[in-house]
Amino acid sequence: MRTVVITGGTDGLGKGLALHYLREGARVIAVGSTPAKGEAFLAEAADSNRATFLRADLTSVRAAMDLIATLEDICPTVDKLILCAQRYRLFGPRTTTHEGFEHSFALAYLSRHILSHGLRKLLEPAPWPVVMNVGTPGVPLGRIHWDDPQLARRYSGTKATLQSFRANDLLGVAFAALYPDTPIRYIGYNPGVVSTGMPAHLPRPIRPVAKASFAVFATSVTKAVVPMTDLLDDPPGDPFTAYRAKRRLALSGPAFDQDAALRLHHLTRDLLDAAAPGPS
Repeated sequence: MRTVVITGGTDGLGKGLALHYLREGARVIAVGSTPAKGEAFLAEAADSNRATFLRADLTSVRAAMDLIATLEDICPTVDKLILCAQRYRLFGPRTTTHEGFEHSFALAYLSRHILSHGLRKLLEPAPWPVVMNVGTPGVPLGRIHWDDPQLARRYSGTKATLQSFRANDLLGVAFAALYPDTPIRYIGYNPGVVSTGMPAHLPRPIRPVAKASFAVFATSVTKAVVPMTDLLDDPPGDPFTAYRAKRRLALSGPAFDQDAALRLHHLTRDLLDAAAPGPS
């Protein structure tokens, strides 16, 4: 039986993927931060033998590491790791986690770095292991702020969000470069605009406009899942690929620069080493 782990798996696109793989007969572990959403997912799944909810606040380095330890205890292997957990903070003041990381950097990038590398030993024994990092490859906005990755000096929510997206492009490039012999296929994936609950997290003045726009332009979760599962079930042969919906992207330009990817990897490791969470 295949094992599929999905962060952000109790809501939106992550939940759509979780329910799809349950229908396909897989064991699905949905990771989320809200118990009520986890309970709702399990009720909808209606299969307690193959559906599992694990609560984890992935803004926390310790929580991400604890999640890896839990998965190592309950899973002999992981076939697919799908990274969807995200909460946009485009407006408002800068906030940090209790470990001192800027919120978007922690949730949208750092947790994905930790899980991608930390679950490699569970993924590699699987017959066709895949990591899908759901973000925005192909969107030429944002950059890495090398001198201030936590944006402590000139913060904006939009700047932080876009930096996390660009960091995830480089994460996939670095993963393939660091493990040239791994059987894991790493896919950076941009689903486009999907009809999820994202507008509900926006400030009240623009929330109705965003909801109206989503109603007109967004693809349904049901439709958005189809090209994703096609890739997950029949991944490309290359170690790292990037897609915008069904279109494969050229791995050229600064978004996929290997030197920058390895630079970010080492910077991230230094940040994690400096945080050095003790035993839980």
